Amino acid sequence: MLTLLQRIVEAVNQAPDLDSALRTIVERARAALGSDVCSVYLADHDAEQFVLMATEGLVLQEHERVALNFGEGLISLAAQREEPLNIANATEHPNYKFVESVGEEAFKAMLVAPIIHQRKVLGVLAAQQQKARAFSAEEEAFVVTLAAQLATVIAHAEARGLVSGHYSPWLRNLRALAAAPGVAIGQAFIGRPAATLSAVVPRKTDYPWREIHKFRKAVMQTRMQLRELAEQVAEYVAEDTLAIFDVYQSMLDAASLGDAVEAKIKEGWMAQTAVKMAVDGFVAQFEELDDSYLRERAVDIRDLGQRILSFLQDKSEQSHVFPDMCILIAEEVTASMLAGVPRDKLQGLVSLNGSANSHAAIMARSMGIPAVFGVSDVPLAYLSDQHLIVDGYSGDIFVNPPAQLIQEYEILRDEERELTDLVSANRDYPAQTEDGLPISLQINAGLNVDHHYDNIGPFEGIGLYRTEIPFMMRERFPTEKEQYQLYKQILKGCRDKPVIMRTLDVGGDKPLPYFPIQEENPFLGWRGIRMTLDHPEIFLVQIRAMLRANVGLHNLQILLPMISTVDEVEESIRLINQAYFEVRNELLPNNPALDFKRPLVGVMIEVPALLYQLDAIAPKVDFFSVGTNDLTQYLLAVDRNNPRVANLYDSFNPGLLHALQHVVNRCNELRKPVSVCGEMAGDPGGALLLVAMGYRSLSMSTHNLDKVRWILRHLDSKMLQVLLTQVMSATHPDQVRRLVRIKLEALGLGGFVRAGK
Repeated sequence: MLTLLQRIVEAVNQAPDLDSALRTIVERARAALGSDVCSVYLADHDAEQFVLMATEGLVLQEHERVALNFGEGLISLAAQREEPLNIANATEHPNYKFVESVGEEAFKAMLVAPIIHQRKVLGVLAAQQQKARAFSAEEEAFVVTLAAQLATVIAHAEARGLVSGHYSPWLRNLRALAAAPGVAIGQAFIGRPAATLSAVVPRKTDYPWREIHKFRKAVMQTRMQLRELAEQVAEYVAEDTLAIFDVYQSMLDAASLGDAVEAKIKEGWMAQTAVKMAVDGFVAQFEELDDSYLRERAVDIRDLGQRILSFLQDKSEQSHVFPDMCILIAEEVTASMLAGVPRDKLQGLVSLNGSANSHAAIMARSMGIPAVFGVSDVPLAYLSDQHLIVDGYSGDIFVNPPAQLIQEYEILRDEERELTDLVSANRDYPAQTEDGLPISLQINAGLNVDHHYDNIGPFEGIGLYRTEIPFMMRERFPTEKEQYQLYKQILKGCRDKPVIMRTLDVGGDKPLPYFPIQEENPFLGWRGIRMTLDHPEIFLVQIRAMLRANVGLHNLQILLPMISTVDEVEESIRLINQAYFEVRNELLPNNPALDFKRPLVGVMIEVPALLYQLDAIAPKVDFFSVGTNDLTQYLLAVDRNNPRVANLYDSFNPGLLHALQHVVNRCNELRKPVSVCGEMAGDPGGALLLVAMGYRSLSMSTHNLDKVRWILRHLDSKMLQVLLTQVMSATHPDQVRRLVRIKLEALGLGGFVRAGK
């Protein structure tokens, strides 16, 4: 039976379109069961009907629509109950519905199994026989198992069928993950790299020095190309976002990618092979990470490797003819690919893979380009040259939409542009509510930033600086001097503003290439402060580098990640104090008048256990910072990167909201400052709720600053208490979302959570 199931699923997966897939299902299933009839009905939820899409054994005329209304027949009964029906003589059942046109009168026995995908009934799989008999337990198990396996297959085949023009009774558009808000209308343009690592055939060389020379020349050409791309987008990308290209440049350094490639060449491999091996190794390391932001760096490394490869293969960049209204589409859109499209033509982007944490998504948000990521199982070729509408709020992609829908979205797009201009024109006003309540807006950072923040509007510091990248892009631990130089740039760039640096947050789920860790469950393993406390030599070097970088600036604050016990806080502070006295004793003899201050130390609230230890920890630290991303993941026991359960990862979950309310209430009672540095702080609805709860410091990506500032300036903090009372009584995230949307609409701020103004 298992072999039969596998063969059917494989055959369906190879079908070119929906019609072929459904025909394959009924043909193979009828043969496997030995039944007289096998049919597939799909649910049309708009028309509230089950449509007979394919059958082997019944009569279905071409272009004929045979349908049963919801509630009619045994087909609807199986779907309603969400369980199989095995009936010896269907004609005697009170729910039997005779359909005359398909020649069903000859069949009595009926076995019906619902096809369910992600809790939604897509249709039913039905088998029938002339003889009145109950299907055996083995036959019933086979049909149920086949229906369960085919649920995903049919959903994917339906998506493919949609874009190739086939009739679709239950899906009207493609769905993806919203990555950058906005509305885009235009023609699809397929972006492809000039060279691909996967096509490299491993080859050896007898002249490694020649290959090293070729590699270094290709690196130099890649550096020049990246500088040109950065210059192209410099006029319309925020300066901190331009630092993405600094990261690219730093990856090309000898201490990062360079040494790894040259080591492979010295082992006897040709330059192209060495690039493939080294890049594949780095990519594998990053793709295993739990931190979604850091995991997306695998895309950057692969992009760099393929750019180097294109120069090694003498494949210069092809000159593309972009459509005037261009929607860039690729298997994986990269920041450099995005920068290569003229800004006056670029309307939006669609990346079949990737996430909202990719550098392409970060750039898109900074540029104001609508973007969606993660379009499931749609071949790239099917979207080529198609006319598209991309909704960066909902994640919807409309393929060859009707004129009426285009007209509606054109109106929404024009309204949105008006709102964007209005928000930008008022960016220099302070972040405070209409009734004068000040809110501190800070930014999250994690790039190799040496730019100033002159073009992003007022902000009050860096609420979270991730220190992991310099550790991960090397083949050894960075020295104290290397870390000092990087931290000094960051602290000087935000002179007179606080910079909260999170100590090294790597471990089992974020392995370093030179420090591998094998764990069965890295999500709950040796990571963050657990790892660095076990290796004080690593922790102390990092703290010393931070302290030295802070000399004369005094804007450093240190944040401890993944804290779960009081002991971890005490041991961390002991080591910080040790590093402080060491550095002070080294510096003071040469400069007795040196003003050397110990920085404030805080703890991230991301492990749920900390919710109940705030009283014990508060006297030992200076502040708290809530990491809503990990707190949500741990509190809800959901891996947000697992597509099977990612829908459960929701920052509007009532349980999480009550936890956040508890934190701010308790911190206020303990007189300890508390901020939020997760994605929720930059979400318009999330920021609304956090301010209503009592949070007065929010840290977010730079592209969200203007929106959140505008929203704050147009609401009365006292009015939010009514919303908070309603939200805290909600029992489902969708209820919370609806309440927030209604409030924003009532305030005239609906344009921040949906298309339009």
